[in-house]
Amino acid sequence: MAFQDNPGFARRTLLAGSGAAVLAAPAIAQSAPIKIGLVVTATGPAASLGTHLRDGWLLGMRHLDTKIGGRRVETLVIDDELRPDVAVTKVRAALERDKVDFIVGVVFSNILGAIIRPVTDAGTFLISTNAGPSTLAGRGCSPYFFTTSYNNDQVHSVMGQVAQDSNYRRVFVMTPNYQAGRDAVAGFKSKFQGTVVDEVYVPLTQLDFSAELARIASLRPDAIFTFMPGGLGVNLVKQYRQAGLATIPFLSTFTVDEATLPAQGEAALGFYAAASWAPNMDNPANQAFVRDFEGVYNYVPATYAAQSYDAARLLDSAVKKVGGNLTDKNALRAAIAAADFRSVRGPFRFGINQYPVQDFWQLQVARRPDGRFQTETVRKVLSANIDPWAPECRMPVRI
Repeated sequence: MAFQDNPGFARRTLLAGSGAAVLAAPAIAQSAPIKIGLVVTATGPAASLGTHLRDGWLLGMRHLDTKIGGRRVETLVIDDELRPDVAVTKVRAALERDKVDFIVGVVFSNILGAIIRPVTDAGTFLISTNAGPSTLAGRGCSPYFFTTSYNNDQVHSVMGQVAQDSNYRRVFVMTPNYQAGRDAVAGFKSKFQGTVVDEVYVPLTQLDFSAELARIASLRPDAIFTFMPGGLGVNLVKQYRQAGLATIPFLSTFTVDEATLPAQGEAALGFYAAASWAPNMDNPANQAFVRDFEGVYNYVPATYAAQSYDAARLLDSAVKKVGGNLTDKNALRAAIAAADFRSVRGPFRFGINQYPVQDFWQLQVARRPDGRFQTETVRKVLSANIDPWAPECRMPVRI
């Protein structure tokens, strides 16, 4: 399903039921639709990630009859174009012109870093459904910021632990040169005690990895660790397999997942990933999510979709708790923090910095009986994990 960055699409209205008769001024406000600014990357090689994020949110709306806490919802889709300046301009318009009640979404950390101040300075809650930079988890934490994903360090630390448990002693590390890439390396190193034989940072737009692959071939490490989202991951996996390097274990985060596997295909088989969720997780909420997602969109959902779906359920639970009244920011914040919903990933709660406390898994790429590719759980690596920056957060009690 292609994105279109035009007024008809970006201001897409999702409406249901007009509700009960209005008797007083507060009820009038509560009968108005809740407006959601959904920030996605819809332009360039990373647009597939934005597609998952958007469709996960829309499935959440479908399951909730296009209502949050009983109030109807309008979703305005905002294409950040993977350009921080563009994202800021469009988000400011959503806040000031469209008067959105929440900002939700965001694939990349550099986009989140650009829009966080305009959103929180406006006293608007921002629910990130993917980006989770360490800079907002510790001293930079905000009472207006929650994430349904993770702290960047956490997912990558899973692979550091896997490398350590596998007795790998020499690992080659390669990530994009931006905040999430640096967080990936820090997360991996937090658990891996061996030697990093080389630490390579590439442009976020790089698609040719021939020089880096030649370097890997010459060093012959015990394994490689890489974080390459979207189009970077598609090209790296194919080129890695073509270069005959598949005998060197491929440990990754957000490189082989359901957003990239349709393009990677057999080249990714057997490669490892890490996440807090996988399509084959055996719980009723997840089974319903995956079944209905594939039924509606005809592709296998990735974490971007699962975390976005959870955000819809989270906000529904919070708005119910406050009786549909969004004016009391402290009450609304407490209701969001309660996280009183069934997550598709199983146990889920927020820590003091409003980042999730959750389990993390080692995954492996597999081919399903229907021929589609997906990641599947291998083993739980971290349980009820609290991100390492949480102790530095000094969250105010009241807004």
